[in-house]
Order: sequence, then C-alpha cells, then structure tokens
Amino acid sequence: MSQTFSKVATNLPGENAKQLLDRRHRAIPKGVSYGIPTFADTAEGAIVKDVDGNTFIDFVGAIGTINVGHSHPKVKEALHKQVDRFIHTGFNVMMYESYVELAERLAAIAPGEFDKKVLLLNSGAEAVENAVKIARKYTKRQGIISFNRGFHGRTLMTMTMTSKVKPYKYEFGPFAPEVYKAPYPYEYRRPQGLSVEAYEDFMITEFKNFLNTEVAPETIAAVVMEPIQGEGGFIVPGKRFVQEVYQLCKEHGILFVSDEIQAGFARTGRYFGIEHFDVEPDLITVSKSLGAGVPISGVIGRAEIMDESNPGELGGTYCGSPLGCEAALAVLDIIEEEKLVERSEKVGADIVKRLQHSIGHLPAIKEVRGIGMMIGIEFHVETAAAYVPVIKSKALEKRLLIMNCGVKGQTIRLMLPLNIDKDVLDQGLSLLEEAITEAVSIN
Repeated sequence: MSQTFSKVATNLPGENAKQLLDRRHRAIPKGVSYGIPTFADTAEGAIVKDVDGNTFIDFVGAIGTINVGHSHPKVKEALHKQVDRFIHTGFNVMMYESYVELAERLAAIAPGEFDKKVLLLNSGAEAVENAVKIARKYTKRQGIISFNRGFHGRTLMTMTMTSKVKPYKYEFGPFAPEVYKAPYPYEYRRPQGLSVEAYEDFMITEFKNFLNTEVAPETIAAVVMEPIQGEGGFIVPGKRFVQEVYQLCKEHGILFVSDEIQAGFARTGRYFGIEHFDVEPDLITVSKSLGAGVPISGVIGRAEIMDESNPGELGGTYCGSPLGCEAALAVLDIIEEEKLVERSEKVGADIVKRLQHSIGHLPAIKEVRGIGMMIGIEFHVETAAAYVPVIKSKALEKRLLIMNCGVKGQTIRLMLPLNIDKDVLDQGLSLLEEAITEAVSIN
C-alpha cells in the first residue's frame, strides 16, 4: 500500500487548537483572518502538521511564499549560521556582505540588458510603496496607474492601487490621490463572438483611450502591472497587450513596473513572470518566495532610476535584514541547483493537463489554466459561491490545504512548493479531484 501523506487525527479544531483559539480570540483583533481553525506545529516540504497531530498536504504555500518548500535544509542551515554570527545591525548603520551579494544576484537574473541596482526591504507592500517613490522621484510626476482586479498590498498607497474593495478597502478611506485603474484583459469576460485576437485589439484600444480620457500621460510616473494577476484570479493577459502597454510607457516617458511578488522566483516557469512577455521592466518588485518564509522584499531597477534618490530617502530599520538576505541567497541556490525553473514549467503543464482531463469537463468549471505552476481552476462566476466554499471544506476534511481568489472568489489557486515530492503531489491532486467532484455532485 502506498504511503498516505495526509492524516486525520482529530476533528478541527482539536483540543490543543481549541485552547489556542480561545487565547487567539482574546488577544488578536478579528480583522486578522485565519484560513483554518488550527495551529501549525511542524512543516517540511509540502507537509504541515498541526498541534493535534493532523497532517496536511499544502497546496497554499503560505500564499505563494514557499516555492522551495517548508523548512528547506539549505535555508535552515543559512539561518543558523547567520544567527551564530549576528542577528541585526541595520544596513544603514553597519553594512554586511549578504545585502550586497543578494543585490548583485538579483540584478544579474532580472530581465534587461542594462545596469541595475537593488533596494532591499521587508514586505511586498513596502516594495510597491518604494517603487512608487522611486518612480515619482525620477520622473518628477505624481500619477500612478494600476489595473482592474490587481492586488498590491494593504498599506495606504498599495490599498489604493488594489481593486478588491472587500475585505481590503471597505471603510478604510480616504485613499491616496493620483492613482488610476486601467482595464486589464480577462478572457472570461471576452464578448461572445469576439475572437481572442480581436479581444486583445479591443483591450489595447481601451488602454489607449484610457490615456486620453482618464489621465494625461505626461502626468503619470509609472504603470504598475502584475504580469499574471494573483488575488485577481490567476489571470494571464495576452502578450500583445503587455507589449503594447510597455511601448506606450516608453513613448510617454512612463516607467513600467512589474509586480512579481506572487509570480516571481520560478512560479511561472521563468524566474520572473514578465519574461513570458519579452519586455524589460524599468522596475521590478519582489517578495514572498524570495525569503522562503523569512520577511524580505526588494525593488530591482535601472541603475539611473534607482540612483535618483538621495541618501536617507530609501530604506528603513529592518530593510534587507541579515536573516532575510541569507534566506534569499539560499533560495536562489536552491532554484538553480534543483532546476526549479525548468521543473515548474514541466510539472505545471502536467498538472494542468491532468486536471483538464479529470475535472475540466464538469459544467461548473469555466477553465483550468496555468503558466508554470501558477495554476487556477475557475468556476463560472454566477455559481462559484455554491461550489467553491464546499470544495474548500471538502478538501480540508481530507487534510488538503487550498485557497481561492478572484473578485468573486471564483478561482481555486494552486501555490504548492515547486519541488514537491511526486507522490505527495499525486495524492494531493487526487484529494483535490475528489473534493471538486463531491462538491459538484452535491450541488
């Protein structure tokens, strides 16, 4: 009999989790959400064990943060070595080599045949905030364009740039000024009878019209685009659309910023998602899987743009911490040594093919799509509310962790570790297929 990687030890929450939940509710505001009513005890690879002995197969990866898996030995070794030396000095007080080395390596792998420099920070939202600062400083303009259904963070600026009102923006206004939302292609909304090529032409025209009717291009500092929308629904735009937006930015002196916080570091079968579109961004924001769970983020950009700011205008107390830098350097080694770019492309294609065959024919499902291992299963928006919550509940009963996304929560997104063991992957996909089939049959 093959090994079973998921394990039901107790109902959720178990007794230990119940005690911790009680403490949690008394100490932590309800605005901090939680996915499942239990607490992690250990995690390794794609397996997470809770405090009551339940074992879960993880297809969430800390919301796309664990591309190299939980507790990778190389990451742990790097962190232990750094802790033994020192924990923090503040790079703006006394520097350390790992910050410099990480900046060098990120600049080397980022797309673009030009000199680059790198600013290291703490979180994805902080990276986007600083990309906005850098763009405004360089262009001497104020306006920022983001896109419908985009997600960029929960700080004032990034919350303003984010599209989804609930739960991210509702009653948190007023928002930052000079932020504009442009239309972003969405195959699901392609008008009936319009070809894919004609729809892409239409969306390009819509963006050009946007620059004439909604904003004056000469007032715009940057266009900030997720090359593949994450929270918005794992939506892949057409290549010509991205290239046309990029060219329009060049024509009008607008900086093109690729937000790679979810799509980066081999998730899409490339180091960066924007590489699928053959454009060279002026700035790139990175975070999430860069640190394998240790907080770190960054802005990678053209040297002349990055150097426009004066000393003290960029940075912060914990920005580019030694622990984050060492974790990130280990992650880059792992991606290279384990060939995770290539693996993501191949395994992702295999997963999509399998799911299209096993559940893609179900009437409830609009599409199974993926680019590398950034994979979405989209349900028809009109009926998603009847299916997706049931699927998540069924999966959890089987001890499989999954999440959904999309403005209506209509897409199940898979963010499993790129180096997941084949047997674990096969079992996890079987559990997912069972959960979807059972939920659809119920409804």
